[in-house]
Parts: sequence; C-alpha cells; structure tokens
Amino acid sequence: MSTLAKNTAFLTGASILQKVVAFVYFAVLARFLGVEDTGVYFLTLAVITSVAVFADLGVTSVLIRDVAANRSEARSILQKTLGVKWFAILLAIAIAAAFPTVLGFDSSNIVLIWLAIPIMIADSLSLTFYGVLRGIEELRYESLGIFVGQSLSSIVGIVVIFSPMKSIALLILALATGSIWNAIFSGIQVVRRLGLQSIVPSSKNVRPVLITAFPFFLAAVFVKIYSYVDSFTLKTVIGDAAVGLYSVAYKLTYAFQFLPLAFIGALYPRMSSLANNPVDLKKTFLDAEWYLALLMAPIVFGIAALAPEIVHTVYGSDYAGSITPLLILIFVLIPIFFDFPIGALLNATGRQMTKTKIMGVTMIINFAANMILIPWIGIPGASVASIVSFLAMFGMGVWALRGKIHVTIGEWARTVGGFIVAGFAMMIVVLVLKSMMPWIATVPIGAVVFIGLSIATKALTKAHWIHAKTLILRKTYGAIPASNS
Repeated sequence: MSTLAKNTAFLTGASILQKVVAFVYFAVLARFLGVEDTGVYFLTLAVITSVAVFADLGVTSVLIRDVAANRSEARSILQKTLGVKWFAILLAIAIAAAFPTVLGFDSSNIVLIWLAIPIMIADSLSLTFYGVLRGIEELRYESLGIFVGQSLSSIVGIVVIFSPMKSIALLILALATGSIWNAIFSGIQVVRRLGLQSIVPSSKNVRPVLITAFPFFLAAVFVKIYSYVDSFTLKTVIGDAAVGLYSVAYKLTYAFQFLPLAFIGALYPRMSSLANNPVDLKKTFLDAEWYLALLMAPIVFGIAALAPEIVHTVYGSDYAGSITPLLILIFVLIPIFFDFPIGALLNATGRQMTKTKIMGVTMIINFAANMILIPWIGIPGASVASIVSFLAMFGMGVWALRGKIHVTIGEWARTVGGFIVAGFAMMIVVLVLKSMMPWIATVPIGAVVFIGLSIATKALTKAHWIHAKTLILRKTYGAIPASNS
C-alpha cells in the first residue's frame, strides 16, 4: 500500500474512533448539563477555538508545505516556526482576555474562558508538532495522539459528570488533559526524529515565514468567523438555551468534517509535490472528489432521514428544538466535503491568496445571512446561513480551479453523481420504512439500497475499489524517502 494510502488509513481510522468517543461523551454531557449549560459550555469552547487562530498565525500550513518539499531542512523550519509561535501564543492570550468583554459576556463566562486558555496553548503546540510529522508523512503518531487525547478528556469528563463536584469549570479542565497529552506526545515524536535542538525557537529570519503565512492566517480568521458567528449571534439575540439547542445540530453535522480533514491531511503534501504536473493533479483531484462523495452521501441522506429519531434517542426530548436545525444543517456537508480538495489544490499550488479571498467573501456572506436570518426565523436561520455561505464558497472554488486544472461539469458529475442519486434514494426508502418498522431496522436496509444503487449507477465498481485502496497515488510518486523512525 502507498504512503498516502497508509497515512490516510491511519488518520481516518483514528479519527473515526476519536469521533465515536467524542460523540458519546458530548451526548452524556448534554443530557447531564441540560440545554442552557450545554450552551454555556459550547460557547466557551467556541470563543477559545476562535481566538486560537492567533496562536498560530498560519505558520503551521507553511511548515507542512516546506517540510514536505525539503525534509532535510525540517529542523530549521520548525525552529523558525516556533520562534513565531511563542509570540503568537502571547498575542492569543491577550485577545482571549479581551474577547468576552467586547461581546458583553458575564463574569462567569469570562472565568470559563480563562480556564480554557491552557487548551488553546497546548493545541497550538501540538498542531505545529503534528504538522512536522505530516510534512514527513508520518501520520500514524497523530492518529494515535488524537484518539488517546480524546479518550483521556472523555474519561476525566465522565468522572466529573458523575461526581458531586460536577461543574462546567471542571469539565473545561477535563478537556485540557487531552490537549496537554497531545502537546507532550507530539513534541516527543518530533524530538525523536529531529533532535532536542529542533524545538528551540529561533527568531532569525522569520519575516519571510510571516509573509508567506499571512494568507493562511487570514483564511483561518475567516473560517473561524463564519464557523462561530452563528453561535455568537444566537447568544446575543436569543440566549444560552438557543446555543445549547443549536450545538447539538452543529456537533452532529461538523463532527463528520474529520473525514475530509483526515484525507486532506495526507493529500495536501502529495498535491504540493504534483504542483507542476497538471495532468496528474487533475486525476488526483477527481479521485479525491470521488472518495469524499462515497463517504459523504450516506452520512448526509441517512441523518436527514433519521434526524428526529437520532435527537430523541441520543440527547432526549429536551433537545427536540434541535431537530429542525439538524435537518437543514446536515446538507451543508455536501459543499463542505467537495470543497476540501479545491482548497488543498489551491494552497498546494501556491494560490493560497485566491483561497483566502474566497474565504473572505464566504465570511461576509455568512455574517450577513446570520444577521438577517436568526432574528427572522430563529435557530434554523443559522443552519440556512451556513448552507448559503458554503454553497457560495464551493462555487467560487470551482471557478478558481480553472487557473490550474480544467474539470468539466460532465467529468465531475460522472465522478460523484451516482453517489448523490444513491444517497437520495436511500433517504426516501428509509423515510417510508420507518413508519412501518423500528427505525433502527431501517439502517441496514438503507445501507443495502445505497450500495446497490452505487453499483447499479457504476459509481462504485471493482476498478474504483482498487483505485480507492491506492488512494490515487501513482507508483512513481512513492519515491519520496521515508523518515527515520
């Protein structure tokens, strides 16, 4: 199996396990905290995650690309990156201190955000250390780290939930255990490969790093704004309970982003190596779209068919108000999944500023849509705003691809169309059958329908399956030397 295939398998497998643990943990947490406290918990993490972009300034994306292109310089690249990082982390702490005051949060919210700052610091460091490992295509350590980290946080969190001292503050500290583990574990793996000197920050000649990283940083800022402006607007317009209800739809939907993220984590360095080979780059792009369509279609149409049952069974009747937002929001995964390879291709070929501009326009659309729709139709307005903005982002990305590869509508439709048809048919079958039998029994039937129609439409063939196993990597690209491990 190719390096890309193994890396994707490692990261995807670990991400699945991590998300299963996270899903169960959040469900338990939501049931025990209640709607309003769940909103407070979610909002605290939304603030700290938004501010975390300033603790990186986009330098990790540059690090991954530079290490992938020149492994012999990995040590000096990391030292320069850390030289920027320590300043960036101090900047992020200052912003985290001011952010809740600007938004008008009360004193209890501010205390929780301060407690979450160690999470931001640890995550920023592990992001960079894992970035080095991604650059040298050693993703199995990140795979282990994210699973163990989530497990630690969940175990400590469950202990807190069932203890007499249960509080949101202790749950925040429980989450920090996993982040600190990842920072230490990833740092050890880097030191093993590059030596202890590699983690000594260097401030020499970091200006070019900052200049190159700026488009990535700006794009990350845009992402954070359009990712969490809905939650901040719901808090301001309606209150914490609205954030709690929306958080269920949000968590269920965006949890599945780990699938394209895991794939792109392995694909991005590979696309960087194909930047000057448009024929193979196009082949890689279309195969990536095929792979993500295969993953996305059953998730989107399956959850759309069973949203009421999932919410009532997992979270309880108190969260019935989450059903409509979930029914709408789950369809945002269609443009999100298909856009990941577009973003990876643009960034890998040095067109990060184009991607940044797209992110900026998307942010503006999302912000405006939330400002209009949430006061008008309430919580579902946040879901509609997400779909509108991400559809716009995907459309702009497709337009931008013309500068590097030429993909026709027909080529794209032949690549992913069969899975969309199969997923829609599966949804209809499940919707009809769940009124006649227990809803859980419709799941395997829906799976059979999806697979059968995928084969019937030739979206899934034996040749496709073989191609998916090698994950679009041609033999000639296996010559990149492996790291010493």
